Parts: sequence; structure tokens; C-alpha cells
Amino acid sequence: MYCYDRRRSGYCRVPSELLSIAQLRVIPLMKPPLQLVLLRHGQTLWNKQHRSTGWADVGLTEKGERQAHAAGELLAAAGFEFDQCYTSQLRRAQVTLDIVLRAMRRADVPIQQHWRLNERHSGAFEGLGPLQAVSQFGLWRFLQCQLRDDVAPPSLAIDDPRFPGNQERFAGIAAANWPRAESMEQTWRRVRPLWEEEIVPALKAERRLLIVSHKNTLRLLLKKITGSSASPAEILSVRNCKPLVLDLDDKLQAVRDYIIKDTRRS
Repeated sequence: MYCYDRRRSGYCRVPSELLSIAQLRVIPLMKPPLQLVLLRHGQTLWNKQHRSTGWADVGLTEKGERQAHAAGELLAAAGFEFDQCYTSQLRRAQVTLDIVLRAMRRADVPIQQHWRLNERHSGAFEGLGPLQAVSQFGLWRFLQCQLRDDVAPPSLAIDDPRFPGNQERFAGIAAANWPRAESMEQTWRRVRPLWEEEIVPALKAERRLLIVSHKNTLRLLLKKITGSSASPAEILSVRNCKPLVLDLDDKLQAVRDYIIKDTRRS
């Protein structure tokens, strides 16, 4: 059986009984697929409390830091290496990426931080749990935002301290791009220029990429890559720090996807 060995970046003939799923992926004898790994940040306090986070700059919990370290160890053990990493402007994603790369002993990999990879802006839902959101804005409005791509949460007032224009860390973003709330469609319009102008050319140049971002942002990227007609909420429940590997063809369509699992604990 011929296998592609990620550690050696080449093919080798290996008896099937000796194959380790953690080290090798069995693929046909052909050009290696293009590689993209997507990773959601580690757990935050607001994740734990089931509060809507959006662009709030909430840090990781101790559990979230452990999750990030474990993800880095898994990627290293499976032989992954990266030429370029992308992350958002939010601390939870940036810290996750830093921990992952240090666990891989690859802190030298170039990183690009970009606001276009920020989480969907949750508007007036930011900081609220589901029951609080329903109490203030009604069940129907809350459900519409979860189930429909074209419905945004209630917008923030311009003088609301949660509005990006009132926060120094977003001062580098053009005022026209400060969201007051975002639907999934609006979020994709924000993410799309970075995808088309930077990430797609990097993938076509056969650069091995890791994107550390947020649940809804990653769902949108998955929808784009897999070509799924399902709504983003129906695709994959993007869990904290579970590395999702996408093997792509020359047209950047997914030919294979899988989550790296920790077989040491099975």
C-alpha cells in the first residue's frame, strides 16, 4: 500500500498492518492535496457561561489554554507543519494560536492577524445568555438569528460601549466597516475579501495554512470550501480546539476532511 507521509513529504510503501492513523493518511498515488487546517479558539469564560461573545475581547480559561496546548501536540504528533498562519484581531484566537505553535515548537511560523477573521458581530446580544436574549428581544427574533443567514441580531446604538467605534483596539478598522450587528451573510461579505485576495492565492501556491478563528467564521469557510447548500448552522458543530483538516484539490474543493483525534486517551 502506498501512503503519503506528512513527515517526509513523500510517498512510501508500507504494510497496511503497520499504518498509524496519527502519522499517515492513506491517499491514492497522486499529487499531494493542498492542505488547510481550521481551528476554533479554546474555551473562554463566556463560552463556559453560554454568553454570546461576538467581538467582545474575552480571554481563555485555564481549560481553554490546556485545549490549545493539546491541539498543538496533536498537530505535531500527526506530522503537520505550516508555512503561514492566520488569525483574528481578538485575543482568544491569538492566544490559542500562540499556544498551539509553541506546543509544536514552531513559534517562528509567520502569523497574520486580521479583523476580517473576527467572529460574527452579535450586536445587542453580546454578553447575553440565551434566556436573557429571549427575555429582552423575544423568542422569534432570537431563533431567526440562529436559523436564517439573512437575519442579524438587534443592532447596537452608536453610543453603546460595545460598538467597535468606541473601542481603541478597533481604531485601525475603517469606520465604514465597524459593524453594529451582523447576519451570517454580512459576516461572509466581510470575510470574503481576505479569503479571495490572500488565502486562496496562498493555497494555490501550495502553502500549508492554519487558520485559528471563531465558530461562525469557520462555519462560513467550511460552507465555501465544501460547497454545501445547507445553512452554516447545519454544517459542522465547530468545537473548541478540535483541528479540522481539509485536503483540497486544485480548485480548492474539499476531497477529504477529518478531525484529528487524540487516540492516546481512547
